[in-house]
Amino acid sequence: MSTAEPTPEAPAPTPVEAPAEPEKRRRGRPKGTSTARTTRMVELTLTVSGTADGEWQAELKQGTSWLTRGLPVTAAAVSRAAQELSAELSGPIDAMIGAAREQRAARVAALEAELEQARKALAEMDDEGPDRAP
Repeated sequence: MSTAEPTPEAPAPTPVEAPAEPEKRRRGRPKGTSTARTTRMVELTLTVSGTADGEWQAELKQGTSWLTRGLPVTAAAVSRAAQELSAELSGPIDAMIGAAREQRAARVAALEAELEQARKALAEMDDEGPDRAP
């Protein structure tokens, strides 16, 4: 048998202190290192206004410069544009257009009645005219 020589003991590992809180990994890129180009914003302001008579106009402004002012727009075009944008917009606009349409229809009826009275008065003048023989 062989005699075993005592081997020197390995030095005891010295304890390493672990940090109290491990550093959290952050997601994404660090701030300020974006490689993307900044997006250029273009500001356009479109104003569409209408009267109680149902006449509409549009104005377009870019920044402080007017591109178009007082451009006549049909009520149908305004209604279609509002429907394309949002139901919240189209409801009140369509109600305003409907009220204007009713006012116009009432005005047309009044003018037709006035025209009919004028025609009757003209017909009576023709029947009673001096060139008519009894």
